[in-house]
Amino acid sequence: MLLVERADEGLEDRSFAELPKFLQGDELVVVNNTRVLPARLFGRRRGTRAEQTSKLSKEYLTAEIEVLLTRQLTQEVWEALVRPGRKVRVGEQVVFASGELEAEVIGRGELGLRQLRFVAKGGVKEAIERLGHTPLPPYIDRADDETDRTDYQTIFARESGAVAAPTASLHFTPEVVATMKARGVELCEITLHVGLGTFQPIHEEDVEQHKIHSEAYKISAEAAQQIARARNSKRPVLAVGTTVVRALEDAAQKGESDGFAVRAGKAEAEIFIRPGHPFRIVDHLLTNFHLPKSSLLVLVAAFAGRERILRAYQHAIAQGFRFYSYGDCMLIR
Repeated sequence: MLLVERADEGLEDRSFAELPKFLQGDELVVVNNTRVLPARLFGRRRGTRAEQTSKLSKEYLTAEIEVLLTRQLTQEVWEALVRPGRKVRVGEQVVFASGELEAEVIGRGELGLRQLRFVAKGGVKEAIERLGHTPLPPYIDRADDETDRTDYQTIFARESGAVAAPTASLHFTPEVVATMKARGVELCEITLHVGLGTFQPIHEEDVEQHKIHSEAYKISAEAAQQIARARNSKRPVLAVGTTVVRALEDAAQKGESDGFAVRAGKAEAEIFIRPGHPFRIVDHLLTNFHLPKSSLLVLVAAFAGRERILRAYQHAIAQGFRFYSYGDCMLIR
């Protein structure tokens, strides 16, 4: 763990197990309790209903299709990336595992997204859990296996729906949490289902022009009260991961008009946090080292300052820190 001090520009190499001793003891630590869904599905095209009776039916039955679920819209309808996408049209059907799960493409969206309506005996969510594969980040160049179903989950994972883990929380163990609580730290759970925005690089020269994907989140009434109490008593709020920052700052923006610290309930995080953003809730941040040209790196630079973060990353590279999902982290305070 790299300790980044904003007050005196300090950088210090530490171990994550030491985290509790770097806390004052009165912090509200907010974590994301989303659970990674086995969101990669492999099936075969069956074509449109008309094509199933044509001479082309054999070709459509054998063409392989990969589906990456990105967001649930209703009980049966999901937004997804489909590969090869250019060949998959509205009206086409995809069969998974000899018919245990089926889907029809019912719409197209931006950036190559499709909307698929699923049907399955015994329930769609159950079939996806059974047949799906863990959506490992694209820079992990191997097929997933059974161990990834547990290894790519945090100890807080409860609410299923993410396509990637909130990786800053992967460092936590029950022992570290117990030590934090013994020091007086209060833990707060919210849910943000990590979506496609995590993988979407910034291609624009002007970062202001980047269009970020929205992500569904939920803040319970109890969590909103915890956050309000911490803000009212001027206790620091430590966000564990950029997903927590995005949910809290979006909910704070939405809650301003109502006079709340954050707005409780379900919502879509549409906020793109860039340098100049006025942070309303988050005081400290625990985060991993992110991919270049990512909205996550822009968020961290907005929180700590561009030059400070560049210096921290240069230090981390020189010292051999590990980057990305299973890598090391930094505590910015």
